[in-house]
Amino acid sequence: MIDFQNVSKSYPGQDILTDVSFRINPGERVGVVGPNGAGKSTLFGIITGELEPDQGKVMVPGDMRVALLHQQLEAVDATVGLLDFAANAVPEIAKIHARMQEIEHLFHDNRVDAATKDRLLQEQGVLQSRFEQIGGYRLRHTAEAALSGLGFRENQFSRPLKSFSGGWQMRAALARVLISEPDILLLDEPSNYLDIPAVEWLYRFLRSFKGTLLLISHDRFLLKSLTTITLEINSSRVNRYPGDYDYYVRERDNRLHQLQAAKENQARERERLERSIARFRSKATKAVQVQNWLRKLDRMTDIALPDQLHYAGAIRIPPPPHCGVEIARLEQVDFSYDGKNMILQNVELQINHGDKIAIVGYNGMGKTTLLRLLAGRLEPTAGQRVLGHNVVVGYQAQEFSELLPPEQSVYDVVRAALPAGGDTRILMNLLGSFGFCGDDTAKLCRVLSGGEKIRLLFARIFVNPPNFLLLDEPTTHLDIAAREALQQALAQYEGTVCLVSHDIEFISNVAENIIAMTPQGIHRYYGNYHYYREKSEQLSGNADEATPGTRLRQEETGLADSPRENARNAPECAGKCRPKNGVWNWS
Repeated sequence: MIDFQNVSKSYPGQDILTDVSFRINPGERVGVVGPNGAGKSTLFGIITGELEPDQGKVMVPGDMRVALLHQQLEAVDATVGLLDFAANAVPEIAKIHARMQEIEHLFHDNRVDAATKDRLLQEQGVLQSRFEQIGGYRLRHTAEAALSGLGFRENQFSRPLKSFSGGWQMRAALARVLISEPDILLLDEPSNYLDIPAVEWLYRFLRSFKGTLLLISHDRFLLKSLTTITLEINSSRVNRYPGDYDYYVRERDNRLHQLQAAKENQARERERLERSIARFRSKATKAVQVQNWLRKLDRMTDIALPDQLHYAGAIRIPPPPHCGVEIARLEQVDFSYDGKNMILQNVELQINHGDKIAIVGYNGMGKTTLLRLLAGRLEPTAGQRVLGHNVVVGYQAQEFSELLPPEQSVYDVVRAALPAGGDTRILMNLLGSFGFCGDDTAKLCRVLSGGEKIRLLFARIFVNPPNFLLLDEPTTHLDIAAREALQQALAQYEGTVCLVSHDIEFISNVAENIIAMTPQGIHRYYGNYHYYREKSEQLSGNADEATPGTRLRQEETGLADSPRENARNAPECAGKCRPKNGVWNWS
């Protein structure tokens, strides 16, 4: 049980928590939500004892093992090997193991008398029992499984931690926290730096976790599928909702409407009292009543509305210009950065007007490379890229925040993208469509939030409206509100979209086709993300019954093994597949 009693915490110039009281019961699975900077990470720090509250008490059972994953990697010995780092999940195990080895050396060297030997044998038995109880014999194997689930390859286990990028080091830290088998698990944005297969592995792992879980995340998929309680931290208060993220959103809206109505009633009552006081203040016969009205005014406590979690407006993407049916086509495309190692090989892909496609797969499989080839930012090593009639490409790179000059204003960034001879009068309307009105257009890029940056980049793209949007990780660093606004805009967009994202909920609500990049090849699924998951799980379940290529044709297309039966079915898949040397290649 975690019990907060009248807890307050502040930093210079900001109250983070004010007189907060709530309880988390054993075994509960809690999603922690709130605006950026509201104090979610501070809450975790208070639970672990890394931070002290200014007032109030926090009670956490002393016999409970607590594990916390920070957003940033803590200082570690980066020379340690990857597997050794992950397997060092329970410090007690290393201490017990060292003592057991010390006792064995004493026995081996015959440096103990009979009485001491009996005592050491007894101690060794206790240590071995404890070592087994806390998972000492299985921890290394568990670490290997966790690292594999998060995308590491077996031949990387012996590499030093420092040889990996910061994102991969965070994955290693996540693996170490998860396998420590704590009673209370605190995860602060665990899906940052994870690709979709790793997010799904994390979901499966946490679904079977038996302890108490507290999860800070912008990943709505994890919040919806794993949590049964929601804590909202907002305006230095904490509200508990007895349900998952969807329940919380509905109930929060209801509470907000009730608070707004109460605030409006209070304002009307305040205005009535002030009017009456001003009217009758000078009349002696009303002196007592005026004093009652004044006391009533003094007793009124202002009703505070919580900060908005959702972007108040909507991102309105301009209609795309007309174009042909075919948007883009890759024909037998190979690509290599160094001329030796092939990233993509013999890729056949056709994208038609109105397609909304998500590209998924492990990091390093070439998702960004494929997107850049489609955008024309890279030229194929072999084969060709063909654009359709009147296709205008709008491309957003993964490192979008680095593309904005920090000292330029919002207006200047969009004006710089205006084609020569373009009418500057359209710019203010365009900026308004993406949520920048009035003084917001004068904001400098260095002070923009993640959500504002993504809206500005979209505004810059649509100075010359495209009909083929290529987006590489558009939800990176966006809070839930910004993700939902962008998701809704893309779902309603009439043009063609091809995107890479690690946000399962975002993909589920935008993409109608999935391109899965796997070690076995690139496969296209003509259905949404849930259809893709269903079919790929069927393929995995039938792994012993057919070769990968055969499974692909059977499960994705419904075609039979026989070329003759395929020919009979061909009219049903017109425009999607074509025969070549007796084999049906899907594009």
